[in-house]
Formats: sequence, structure tokens, C-alpha cells
Amino acid sequence: MALSAIITHTRQCHSALYLRHFHSALSISRLIVTPRKPFSSQYFHSKKRFLTTMSSAGAQESKLTSPYGSWKSPITADLVSGSAKHLGGFTADPLGRLIWLESRPTESGTVLVRQAEKEGGKPVDITPKDFGVRTVAQEYGGGAFSISGDVVIFSNYKDQRLYKNSMSSADSVPVPLTPDYDGPLVCYADGVFDSRFNRYLTVREDRRESSTNPTTTIVSVDLSINNIEEPKILVGGNDFYAFPRIDPKGERVAWIEWGHPNMPWDRSELWVGYVSENGDVNNRTCIAGGDPSIVESPTEPKWSPQGELFFITDRKSGFWNIYKWVESTNEVLPVYPLNAEFARPLWVFGMNSYEFVLNHGQKNLIACSYRKKGRSYFGILDVAMSMISLLDIPFTDINNITSGLDCLYVEGASAVLPLSIAKVILDDQKSKVVNFNIIWSSSSINSDYKPYLSSPELIEFPTKVPGESAYAYFYPPTNPHYQASQEEKPPLLLKSHGGPTAETRGIFNLSIQYWTSRGWAFVDVNYGGSTGYGREYRDRLVGCWGIVDVNDCCSCAEYLVDSGKVDNGRLCITGGSAGGYTTLAALAFKETFKAGASLYGVADLKSLRADTHKFESHYIDNLVGNENAYFERSPINFVDKFSCPIILFQGLEDKVVLPNQARKIYHALKDKGLPVALVEYEGEQHGFRKAENIKFTLEQQMVFFARLVGHFQVADDITPIKIDNLD
Repeated sequence: MALSAIITHTRQCHSALYLRHFHSALSISRLIVTPRKPFSSQYFHSKKRFLTTMSSAGAQESKLTSPYGSWKSPITADLVSGSAKHLGGFTADPLGRLIWLESRPTESGTVLVRQAEKEGGKPVDITPKDFGVRTVAQEYGGGAFSISGDVVIFSNYKDQRLYKNSMSSADSVPVPLTPDYDGPLVCYADGVFDSRFNRYLTVREDRRESSTNPTTTIVSVDLSINNIEEPKILVGGNDFYAFPRIDPKGERVAWIEWGHPNMPWDRSELWVGYVSENGDVNNRTCIAGGDPSIVESPTEPKWSPQGELFFITDRKSGFWNIYKWVESTNEVLPVYPLNAEFARPLWVFGMNSYEFVLNHGQKNLIACSYRKKGRSYFGILDVAMSMISLLDIPFTDINNITSGLDCLYVEGASAVLPLSIAKVILDDQKSKVVNFNIIWSSSSINSDYKPYLSSPELIEFPTKVPGESAYAYFYPPTNPHYQASQEEKPPLLLKSHGGPTAETRGIFNLSIQYWTSRGWAFVDVNYGGSTGYGREYRDRLVGCWGIVDVNDCCSCAEYLVDSGKVDNGRLCITGGSAGGYTTLAALAFKETFKAGASLYGVADLKSLRADTHKFESHYIDNLVGNENAYFERSPINFVDKFSCPIILFQGLEDKVVLPNQARKIYHALKDKGLPVALVEYEGEQHGFRKAENIKFTLEQQMVFFARLVGHFQVADDITPIKIDNLD
């Protein structure tokens, strides 16, 4: 592809970008974005001045009347992209201090951080600057580190080797534990220490023989020798493994495994093996998932301090509940049956949805949370009494829980609290919260922004199937200084979440507030097939991807129109990955929406099946069905049915949805004459991590919709990219 022009574009008080505009002999153009210099922090000062000015103006006059979408807001794309840190897991050290893994978009790195020794002190980075803690096992990673005493073992992003490092010495240099294979060919995740044999048990994904069909096993890494040796395979033979967990005496190991064509939430198996004197795993027994007459997907096995095995499964009721294995009779018993979800789908390694609570009465108590009708509930489960005591904390959404010294660390959020980790102290009876203190937060947004925040409303709307409903979170336009005329209805941006086996949640999200504070209505849809509502709801998408999700998104938009909340003529849709597919399918096969944005979305289902990585290589077979459905539901095969503008964003290192998917739809729509734009990011994978790219994506969606659908002028100073068949 011939280079025709290079445009250097610099913004004051913002990160600068090189915008390289390529133009081939066939007049096919696209935009490739690469970072030029580190992210600037000057915008925080400019936003403070904006808030002060608007606050003074608001005290003297009433709201300004201005069209929806044109409102000024201090919640800028810079603020959205630069203020959010991402959590990659957390635990507590022997002294009870919190240790967490965070990625920083402004630094493009992942760092282990330890809580300050004294309250009010500054947290300490414990990962050397030349290392990044991240595994790419199953592409989505997770479970990249584990600690024991003063030692941390972690996966290094660049070479994917395991390293050991001391956390107490600032000068400590990480020591490699696994062989160097001349590149990141072998990945490790979800590891645990085995003190009995002084070794480390971990899931290994080996790509030496095949990058498209790597071999996954559970291996042990010897920690007692100085020479690096090939890890020893303990468990193998199936397609996938997760959660290797050792009992307190080191005599038994539990794990989860599953095989094609299942995903771990379709069908999986819980196994227990007995550890021999030489460390091998023998006498293996399938505890759950082995009976073909019982449909279940066990997950998260965990040994109690007394050596009893607990786990979560969705047998019979279809909801992920906590169960207990009685070894003497080989029985599986429910601990607390409830039509609610105590776990999430296993997209990433290292989830920790429940934790044992130490107590003076020696009761078997479990700290856990469950999800029901769009919110989480936190409580202490008394195993013997089969009774849960709900505890009142500010979080309405909870993910992971771990134990500290006489406390719990809980990861959660709410509509007004960004994703955070809180230290929760209970009373002696473990029945009441006596202290709740946030230790880490993904965003440091201060209270000055609260008047601009739109509160989510959980809505239940009818679907195309009589008697069935689906769910969504609706955010109305909100800005303390602006209002629209009474005759105008706001434009709507509908988001279709990725996965598709996932769930959107009604929590603090600056990306959403970016839209609502400018006068957009926003709705985040949990279409049929989403998690959080049980297996029956999740299975609505089996064989129906591209139908149920598309219909539910359209039904949601129509419901909001009929309710008088949004403008029927300005309905837009956006989504990433699987949500990008739903976006493209809705635009190809329906006429509900007037424009769309696809972020690393799927255009060709057959190509996705052929090109995607091992973890999801059979996933869409269950979601789509036969060969005819693959063709009939692929938007790329029905370009003639597209009738509205589309903007596409794609990472060039994406191995889940390859870049050719976005290029195919771009070329086809350009040739048809529809307004279309494609932005490609160098160095980005599946999902954008760099602050400048997150910012650029958000701004270009906004100005794209404003130009082509909104009929208003955006208040921000945004230079729009070239739109083919328009500019």
C-alpha cells in the first residue's frame, strides 16, 4: 500500500498523535493511528478552571437552553481515557497489606502495587520498570501472579516466562523460573504455591508446535533448584484447564477442565486427584460435570482451612450456587440454594467470587456475593446453618473477594463509585460491617463532577418473543447547566456488550457519562444470552446469535421511543467485539438505527471461526449453528442491505477478531457509496489499552454521529477524520 501523505496533528493540552493517511492506487483510504508522545496531564488543570467557571455561572443564572448533544461538559475524552486504571487481580500479603495489579493507560504497562505501610502513605510499585505483569494465556489472560510470604511469582508480558521476585527489597531483580523459548511461545496462568514439594502449580498453554491449537496442561515448576528445567506435566489430555487448587496439607489437588465444543459455562468438569509421595497426581475422580444427564458447569473450586472442598455450579436450578463435596460418601450437596448467580463466566483466569472467613467460633463461614435482577448482594454464608446474613456496603456490584488480616478486601462499584477495592472489617460475630474503607480506585474523579453524572435506571422491556422480557440500564441526559427545548427528544446511543456471554452492569462509567453530560441518552443492553440471569436466559442465544441479540437491541430502542424518552430519528448503536457484530448485524438486517460504530467487531462469522484462537474456536458453533446460518447472519454477505453510515475501529495486533474483518466491511461499504470510515491502531490488540487511542475513539464516534445523524454542533474542539463518500 503506497504512502501518499503523512499528517502530523498536535492538540494543545492533549496527547499528540501521528495521523498517517494512506491512499492506495485503488483510492482505498484508511487512518492508522500511532502514539507520538506521553499523555499530558495539563487537561486536569483546564477542567478545574472549567468547573470553577461553570459553577460561578450556574450560581447567577438558570440553565442554558441548547440542543441535545451540543452541551459543554468537563467530562472530556481526555478525562475518560486518562483517569481510569484497570484492575488485573489482587491479594493480601502475610502482613495483611493489599497487593494489586493495575494497568495504566497513560503508561501502557501493567504493574504490581503494594498498599502503603501507613495510612495516608503512597502505594509502592513492586514490579521493576523493565517488566510487565500480564499473561496472554487463552488471549484474555488473568491470574498473572501469586504470592507466598515475601515471594511473588508472575508472568512477564514480553517473553511470557514465569519470574520469581522478592517484594521486600527495592533492589531485587526478578529471576526466571521457566525456560526461554526464543519468544512468547509458552504462557502460564492461575498458579498456586505447593509448600509440600516447594513447587508452583500452574496452567500452561504451549504454542511451540501450534499457535492456533496450543496444548494446555497443568504443570509444576520446581522452586528448589537453581537450574531452569522444563516444567513437569501433572494433568493433561483435555482441551482446557483452570483453577488448580491444593488442599492445606498438599495431599489433594482440584481443578476444572473442559473440552471442545463447549465453553466453560456450557459444560465443564470438576476433578480431584491425590498427590503421591513423588508429587504425581493419581487416583483422579470426577466430582461434578461427568454425568451426561446433568447439565452443569462447575467453577471456582476451593479448599476450606479444614480441608473440605467447595465449588460453584449451576446444576438443576440453572443458577451458579455454592456446593460442597462430601469425600467420605462422594456426594455433592448444595450449601445455599438460591435463584441467583454466585459466579461469573470464566473468560479470564484467577476469579475469586467467595472466600472463607476466619472466626473465633470456628464456624465454617464464607464471604460471598450473589447477583439478582441487575445488582449484587454481599453477605456471610453460614455453611452449617445454610443461612446467609446480608451486609450493607456501598457497593451494588461486586466481583472478587479475598481475605486480609481480620478483614476482607472486596472489589466492587456502584452508580456513583468507580470500580474499587474496599477494606471491610466485620464485628466479632461476622454479622455486621463496622468499617468500610476504599484502598484502591480505578478513577480519582472528585465530587465536582457529581452534578454531571446520570444515574442508571434498570429497565425491563418486552422482546419479540411473547411473554419474554430483557433488561437494560438507561441513562438520561444530565448536565446541571443545560437543558433542551421541550419539543426536542434526545438522540440515543445504544451499546451492545461484548462476549456475547457477558453482562453489562449499572456502575460508574465515565465513557457513558461522556455522552449523557453532552445531552445524549444512553442505554446499555443485557440482551438474551447475557449472564447474571441464570442458564435459561443465557441459553436464549444458543443457535440464535445474530437474531436474539439484534432483536433485543432493536426492541429496547423501540421501547424507549414509545416511552417518549428518545428521538426516533436519531437512534445510534455501538459495540465492541461481539457487540460490534451485533451492531453490524442490526444495521444490515434491521432499519431501527440511523448510524453505528463497530469496535473490533465481527463482519464475517465464517472467517471468525477460521481465524480465531483456540479458546473460542468452537464457541460460535454453539451460538450460530449450521453452515447456512453462518452465511445468512454475516453482515459482510449482505452489504446491499446496509443503508446508513458506519465508523469502524480496529487494533492491528488483534488475534481474536483479525483486522481483515474490519477491512472487509470498510471496503464493501465504501464501494457501495455509504459514508464510512476505518481507524486502525498500531500496537493495539483486542480492546484498546492506550489512553490516546481510547480518547480518539470516543471523540471520533461523537463527531461522526453529530455530523451524520445528530443535526447539532459538538461543543468540543474535535478535528473530524475523513469520511469516505461524504468528505
